[in-house]
Amino acid sequence: MDTRFFSNDIPAFCVTATSFPDGVLAAHQTLHSAIPFSTHRRYFGISYAQHLGKIIYKAAAEQLTPEEPLLTGFEAFIIPKGYYLSIFIPQFRSNIAAIGEAFQQLLTDPRLDPNGFCLEQYEGDDDVYCMVKLISES
Repeated sequence: MDTRFFSNDIPAFCVTATSFPDGVLAAHQTLHSAIPFSTHRRYFGISYAQHLGKIIYKAAAEQLTPEEPLLTGFEAFIIPKGYYLSIFIPQFRSNIAAIGEAFQQLLTDPRLDPNGFCLEQYEGDDDVYCMVKLISES
């Protein structure tokens, strides 16, 4: 496990999956069909438990400028700045289950922010960082 740091909040556009895990791929496909690919843009997956343990999943793309308009059917989301505990998974497509295993491990850390969520940051087409926000020390 490593620690990653975001020095600023990250504004993002999101599409909520219709279900988890079955709707995750479709949410990413909807996102990528509407928001132009850019090597300057970061792409994320955001998930958290709702009442009765239901998992909410959002496919997200970084908003590059404040002037970039929010597209119809998308919602705004802010990924908070701070420290995140992280596990890097190379070639995740060959072992999708590794993402769930990484989050199971990350969620046992006692420094976990109780108001946080699970965050995936995609690097290229094949690699992903699985992260959870740590409690702020300030």
